[in-house]
Amino acid sequence: MRTCYLLCLTMVWLSVSCQDGQKKPYVRTAKDTLPSKSNIDPSIAGNFSRQQSLHFDSTQIDQFLQQYPLLKEFGQDMHQFYGSRQFAYAWFDSLGIIEQAGNLLNRVENISDEGLPKKVLYAGAFDTLVADEQNKALDRNTPPSVDVNTELMLTAQYFYYARHVWQGIPDEEVKKMDWFLPRKKVAKDALLDSLLKSPTDSFLADEPLYYQYYKLKDHLKQYREIVAKGGWPAIKADKKKYQQGDTGQAIKLMRQLLFVTGDLAADDGSAAFDSTLKQGVKSFQRRYGMTDDGVVGPGVLKEMNVPVQQRIEKIVINMERCRWVPARPAGEYLAINIPDYKLHVFNNDSLLWSMNVVVGQAVHKTVIFYGEMKYVVFSPYWNIPPGILKNEVLPGIRRDPNYLSRHRMEKVGNNYRQKPGPGNSLGQVKFLFPNSYNIYLHDTPSKSLFGQENRAFSHGCIRLAEPKKLAEYLLRNQPEWTSAKITQAMNAGKEQYVTLKTPVPVFIGYLTAFVTGDGQLNFRQDVYNRDGRLAETILQ
Repeated sequence: MRTCYLLCLTMVWLSVSCQDGQKKPYVRTAKDTLPSKSNIDPSIAGNFSRQQSLHFDSTQIDQFLQQYPLLKEFGQDMHQFYGSRQFAYAWFDSLGIIEQAGNLLNRVENISDEGLPKKVLYAGAFDTLVADEQNKALDRNTPPSVDVNTELMLTAQYFYYARHVWQGIPDEEVKKMDWFLPRKKVAKDALLDSLLKSPTDSFLADEPLYYQYYKLKDHLKQYREIVAKGGWPAIKADKKKYQQGDTGQAIKLMRQLLFVTGDLAADDGSAAFDSTLKQGVKSFQRRYGMTDDGVVGPGVLKEMNVPVQQRIEKIVINMERCRWVPARPAGEYLAINIPDYKLHVFNNDSLLWSMNVVVGQAVHKTVIFYGEMKYVVFSPYWNIPPGILKNEVLPGIRRDPNYLSRHRMEKVGNNYRQKPGPGNSLGQVKFLFPNSYNIYLHDTPSKSLFGQENRAFSHGCIRLAEPKKLAEYLLRNQPEWTSAKITQAMNAGKEQYVTLKTPVPVFIGYLTAFVTGDGQLNFRQDVYNRDGRLAETILQ
């Protein structure tokens, strides 16, 4: 997937395989669920032992799984992996166990750093087997040896790690949560170099995870440190709002909290609401998608009083969502993050610009999916959807014989549509990316909604605050479409379709916690109440 986001969003990725200091380009061995032109390579050659003289019998895999039954779900992966190697040892060479085994052990034993509540299966046996072989390798008086149980334990634990950290919950569970963005496919038998490198090495450019994952992981560590230090204070308000010039114990606690969250550089213990505190409050408001007026009202106080453990849960939930999407975008794409009410325009890894959007109400949820923008439609007709026709238009016609003319609507065959021009519900332009959900982007005559904090008002489609800006961007490589011509077409009152020379990917995603380009951790309201179900699935 050229990548979701989403979802707030930018990504990373370059992947090469490195064996014995020789860099080699990796070869694609599996296809992503996106069109082939997405340039996503889901597999990377691993840094296993390449020896071919040491082998074991295939039946020993099943014997191993009988001994460690909780690892049986990875039996097929193990047989496939070793079958491709003619059952040659991957973690041993002529000198004994390879160094990368210890790095895998470290990563698996610290799986909680990935925001997962999973416990290492057979942790004691895993640690003992690897440690014993490492000690043998260090003992010059002991001849090199191989141990099939250690070999198979390492491979099984790798598949365990890949399954939970790189892939996340199964497809069927994801779809139950109405997430229809294409999921990446991880070629689990192609172990990433990053997993085998020293834990101190950078692995950001090597692992198959969306870049937001790593940003959230960094903040997960910070928030767990906050918990270890006692968390942040609860603020008991004695008035409805606080602003510059006020004093009181609650203000002293606000200052303490904002210092802990990083919105204030220092806490001087003052109980006075001064200009410094105001700037800290504004920082907090921006991170929560609020109007940054520097006033602490009921909404701000409510967010301040959310316990740090709940914030950690929110981070973990969104790390899981980041496991579902491919890691590297290519070319230009549009990404809408529903809880953030924003459209972002990207080119490769770079965020070019953003705009406010209005998304579907909770009862008319905007669908989470992927499409390709193909058409810009100036002065559009609005073909009235069946639900709106049944619930609003037809009852209006029955009440008022002049309903159609008053709303500039007409009946065409068995369908109804609103004519182009002033008051058209789609405004002066719409942007189509054909999909089965009948979702598209469009202008709107209701401009006032873009200034509100909560912008879930539509029937499912996405309204744009700056539609002309998007039209100019999408048509910038079609020189006949000048700014003046676009303005003319938007006001012509006659529908006109323009086909884009190159379709542009559109990702509609859902992140309630994400990190912006300046490194700030942001939280948003769970507008469609999706976080709770996911939390129950991954945190049980």
